[in-house]
Amino acid sequence: MRGRLICLFLVILIGGAVSAHALEINGELTQGGLVTGRVDPGTKVMVGKRQLRVSPEGVFLLGFGRDAPAKISLRILHPSGVQENKPLHIKSRTWKISKVDGLPGRKVTPKPDDLRRIRADGAKIKKVRRLGTEAPHFLSGFQWPVTGRISGVFGSQRILNGQPRRPHVGIDIAAPLGTPVLAIADGVIALVHQDMFFTGKTLMIDHGHGLASVYAHMDKILVKEGATVTKGTVIGLVGKTGRATGPHLHWGISLFATHLDPELVAGEMPKDKRGKK
Repeated sequence: MRGRLICLFLVILIGGAVSAHALEINGELTQGGLVTGRVDPGTKVMVGKRQLRVSPEGVFLLGFGRDAPAKISLRILHPSGVQENKPLHIKSRTWKISKVDGLPGRKVTPKPDDLRRIRADGAKIKKVRRLGTEAPHFLSGFQWPVTGRISGVFGSQRILNGQPRRPHVGIDIAAPLGTPVLAIADGVIALVHQDMFFTGKTLMIDHGHGLASVYAHMDKILVKEGATVTKGTVIGLVGKTGRATGPHLHWGISLFATHLDPELVAGEMPKDKRGKK
């Protein structure tokens, strides 16, 4: 895992020795990171004007995008009426940027018909990312969907014919055609699409509280929308559908509209039987 795992346990004493309120934060306080927080049941947690979903047990999620600011502040409203602010310092990262010039125009700017299809695909994906369901399926923990050579990293960006493209919002894992793809955590299958313009056979899982994972370019999808899956369930097979030059899995994780680095969320990739990543 890039960076150091930051585990904080903060106990804030309110009103001297009379009462204590606990705030626990576990995860990477860095751009692309995800933290799981825990507060006393009934506590409200705000970031600016946005109220985070807090489970009845006091669990909440907070994610930091590629361009997250160096500092954010949590506003915590305790059931007792006490309010406090807790600043969090977010570590910045350096992103890989590459330039490619001399490409044919059609490779950079899609045709009008392609654009309509791209927009329709994007609307379906955004609909899943707005779900915010209550069940905290993510408490199962996370694992890698496949192992293999990482051919594309989170946050990297290409400049094609002088035009900046959107940063890469997941990671690409090269693996043999037909390699089983596993669910990274418990959840509900929220989207199955057999032919998206860029990503081909595409699947998304809702892990609760706005956390979703996406699996793209698959050769086959083996589950149906609405099915409940557990961590490690085989959900499909690695392929090269859509705009892919070879078999690989594009894997992404988002918290609502915030894209996260899967390598930080799932931890270091496990070694395969050959002892290689």
